[in-house]
Amino acid sequence: MAVPVYERILRLLEAEGIKTLFGIPDPGFVHMAVAAETAGWEVIAPHHEQSGAFMADAWSRMTGKPGVCFGTMGPGVANLAAAAIVAAKENSPTIFLAGNRGREAEHRVKRGRIQYISQPKYFEAAMKYVGVIEYAHQADEVIREALRVCQSGKPGPVYVEIPMHVLHETPDWGPIQPPGEYRLIHQAASAPALAEAMALIGAAKSPIILAGHGIFTARAHAQVGELAGAMGCPIIQTSGGTAFIEGYEDRTFSYGFSPVAIEAVEQSDLVIAIGTELGEPLHFGLNRHWAAGDAKRKWIHIERDPLSFGVNRKIHVPLLGDLRDIVPQLVAALKDAPRGPSPKLAEWIAAQAAFKADLADSAPRGMVPVHTARLVVEATKALPADGIMVRDGGSITIFGWTYSQATPHDVMWNQNLGHLGTGLPYAIGAKLAARDRPVMLLTGDSSIMFHISELETAVRKKLPVIVVISSDYAWGLEVGVYRRAMGEQSPETEAHWSKEVRFDIIAKGFGAYGEFVERDEDIGPAIQRAFASGKPALIQVPVDADVNATQAPNYQEYSTWAAY
Repeated sequence: MAVPVYERILRLLEAEGIKTLFGIPDPGFVHMAVAAETAGWEVIAPHHEQSGAFMADAWSRMTGKPGVCFGTMGPGVANLAAAAIVAAKENSPTIFLAGNRGREAEHRVKRGRIQYISQPKYFEAAMKYVGVIEYAHQADEVIREALRVCQSGKPGPVYVEIPMHVLHETPDWGPIQPPGEYRLIHQAASAPALAEAMALIGAAKSPIILAGHGIFTARAHAQVGELAGAMGCPIIQTSGGTAFIEGYEDRTFSYGFSPVAIEAVEQSDLVIAIGTELGEPLHFGLNRHWAAGDAKRKWIHIERDPLSFGVNRKIHVPLLGDLRDIVPQLVAALKDAPRGPSPKLAEWIAAQAAFKADLADSAPRGMVPVHTARLVVEATKALPADGIMVRDGGSITIFGWTYSQATPHDVMWNQNLGHLGTGLPYAIGAKLAARDRPVMLLTGDSSIMFHISELETAVRKKLPVIVVISSDYAWGLEVGVYRRAMGEQSPETEAHWSKEVRFDIIAKGFGAYGEFVERDEDIGPAIQRAFASGKPALIQVPVDADVNATQAPNYQEYSTWAAY
């Protein structure tokens, strides 16, 4: 069948279950956008290519499939570069489609070709694969390779460049074979490794599961919950994996930010690390909270990349493969070797519930501007049980680790790179992937300014995401840095900005719902009204700037992340 290259690419992606496309339809890609929409795809044009890539990332996290974005040659592709770096650091299997002139342009003697640069070299360091479809007949092999590489081993982004004249060529194509996702190449643990792991599990008295964000991007919530139930053990969240598994909320504790988690870690004699690196926020699994008992503690690490084992600390049983295959293996094996609950599990569950209730009570009430801790308490209490939580910002995120009252089953955050401005695009991408679930973004005012224009995207696509802004009219964490480094009389150069900014009015200008809330007791009701409006909504809550800058809870814990 003779169809243009752009349509063939769409059909190759559709065979993998992908029918969502993000990008600004500049001249090079208008035909692809029209063909996608005609074929029943969801086509979303952001107001910045970088935002589109972040939306694709969030869509991927919620579906377990690669997200796809595009950018036109030159400036469009340049705008994708930062998002490509984020995707690489966050291990996001995002497919970046890039337009360009023909490759012969590199070999021309004449200079000054408008909007032309040699693009691949700017992406090679961040990408798992860089492919160029130089001739139309290469489309199948390059797109299939991109799909295979981005999902194999440790997930990550790939870059595919299509010269504009090639994109419109119309050769005769054969059938698309083989259809189906590359995920179907299963990666189970070997029998000897599984036997070693079961021996450690059988000998353990106080095991824990260390749960990373990879569990949730793999859509393996239920399998890991089943393992926690069979093990009778607590789940310790990494700072990136702060979602909760349905049915196991009460036994899930946040590493470093919960005294119960710290006690469980210190007393553990076996750790099963799933969907996570053992990096700085975890003190490499070696230092700080892990130091006590390290000599006797055993480690099982489930990981798809063999080069990740044993780099930061010794791993006693590495289980090489896909957690979606290995976790069910462990669950099945435990049916033949059942365990009772960990001795202190009930005690820890009760202590965590009391800790959380105490935090809610301790967050100061009645302040105007609002205390950031109270904002977090009231906002997270208002998140529906099936809601998706999205985070962005500095101080507000640190307050959130400690004071959150929600147990969301999915959380979107940019933990590994800490790139600000991802929040609203993440919220839009998540809502597109899960339209039947509420989505709430808790962000700082500095962060929302990066891509606030995407409120219009949410309005246009009828995506009722709720944005709650902690507004201190400053780069809050940076104010704290100034004061710690230079004292209370620090000049705080360019750390503050206008208190005249009214995000709620901006939201209304985009056609969204907006409220300005100055009292903490009004936060929850405002969020309920926002959800009830059926529109994208923004609620601005001014917070005490000094509190926000200098009283972030557990800041000392956060500051140890880069100390090793």
